[in-house]
Amino acid sequence: MKKAHFILILVLVLFLSACNTKNQKVNDPDFPTLEDRYFGEEPPGLIPIEFAPDIVSPEGLFEGGRLSPDGKSYYFTRKNGKYEERTFFVIRYENGSWGNESETELKWPRFSKGGDTLYRGNKYRDRTDTGWSELKSLGAPFTDMHIMGISFSDDGTSYFDQFERPDTVGAISYSRLIKGKYEPRQKMGKEINTGTWIAHPHIAPDESYLLWDVVREDGFGNSDLYISFRGKDGSWVSAINMGDKINTALDESGVHVTDDGKYLFFSRGEWEVKEDGSTNWVGTPYWVDAQVIENIRPKE
Repeated sequence: MKKAHFILILVLVLFLSACNTKNQKVNDPDFPTLEDRYFGEEPPGLIPIEFAPDIVSPEGLFEGGRLSPDGKSYYFTRKNGKYEERTFFVIRYENGSWGNESETELKWPRFSKGGDTLYRGNKYRDRTDTGWSELKSLGAPFTDMHIMGISFSDDGTSYFDQFERPDTVGAISYSRLIKGKYEPRQKMGKEINTGTWIAHPHIAPDESYLLWDVVREDGFGNSDLYISFRGKDGSWVSAINMGDKINTALDESGVHVTDDGKYLFFSRGEWEVKEDGSTNWVGTPYWVDAQVIENIRPKE
């Protein structure tokens, strides 16, 4: 009887604790509810769908975007339509709801684990009490190359693309963080670096897989999304095209997985040639359940 009474009390305590935790989050105006976390959009399944097109990409006015690790800010870019110059925007979750878009000085932010550092090419900013620091150089081995995309694993290893303009081939390299310093970059092998416009790597937190976009002969037209998994011996297996549910005759690029590991985001669109011969990217953000990665992973 005493044992049953104790179990009943324990269950009641755990229930009240869960309710208090839930209420704390609900009452926190700066904490997006699960329903609000992605602008209230219905989560996708295993087929990619457009992400909040009416909010971030009306009439295809979109280049690329990314949600901050805390889920409170969505950064994105436009350079098409009425935006003759590339313009950077942010939408913030404040006082219990998402606000309107506003321009921001933060360009192409890529966040560290925890969100205290953001990276842009071969530079970075630290979070301060008043916002973000000025841009600082990452130093060697990042300074002598044009970097469009950079991604970090949980142990600090960086994976990044590198271009020597006007070269359009590109390549993905990595650099490990050893005793607080980055080692010289190591160019990845042909499993990864085959094709043209090899760019925008995204490394898994545990380095078990690498995602990127590239134009290859076995693709569906323009740039496609590819994935490579790491074998038990540490080597990278041959790249796998992510298939016709994700890749199309259009350009797919800018792939990344959300910090909670639930969704895979990317951009789909095409280059529009203007009358003066210049080009603009006209596209839309897409998202899909990250289970697609496990469905592709080779069975051992």
